[in-house]
Amino acid sequence: MLAAAALGWSRDARDAWPCGVASPGEKAGTFMLVTSQIRAAGGIVWRTGADGVVEVALVHRPKYDDWTLPKGKLHPGETEEKTAVREVEEETGLRCVLERPIGRIHYVDRRGRPKTVRYWLMRPIAGSFVPSDEVDELRWLPLDQAEALVSYEHDRWLLGRFAHPATSPKPGLGRTSP
Repeated sequence: MLAAAALGWSRDARDAWPCGVASPGEKAGTFMLVTSQIRAAGGIVWRTGADGVVEVALVHRPKYDDWTLPKGKLHPGETEEKTAVREVEEETGLRCVLERPIGRIHYVDRRGRPKTVRYWLMRPIAGSFVPSDEVDELRWLPLDQAEALVSYEHDRWLLGRFAHPATSPKPGLGRTSP
């Protein structure tokens, strides 16, 4: 088994989802020797609802029948920040502004490839959701309902960092770039 450090993955538990823990459909503790890892970026898109409660946007992907945070792969030469904004808009229809980094996850995807995804807290400034083949539904949910609905533990971990910054494993969450 190839160590995560050999793949260039951070082992800083304050910054990254532990790669040895798998969500449904992911392979726990297995690594494949590959020439490059998949890099992606996305966001926790949030707003204050009409009743003053913080809500986050989750997307449903019919291909995987899962509920997750919006994200996608980097294009060649593209920064993680630009990817996060572009992919969130492509999946949700919402143009957003980045607020601060919230975390980075590392896992082996369904095809056995190592993947790193960096997430930001994001606020929508324009746009509206239009269903597509890739994402057929968007739900705005209070944090506790979003944590219950997401399909992957790493998404739940990220939402927990947003919901409970005082108990986050990284002191001063959002004040330093992970």
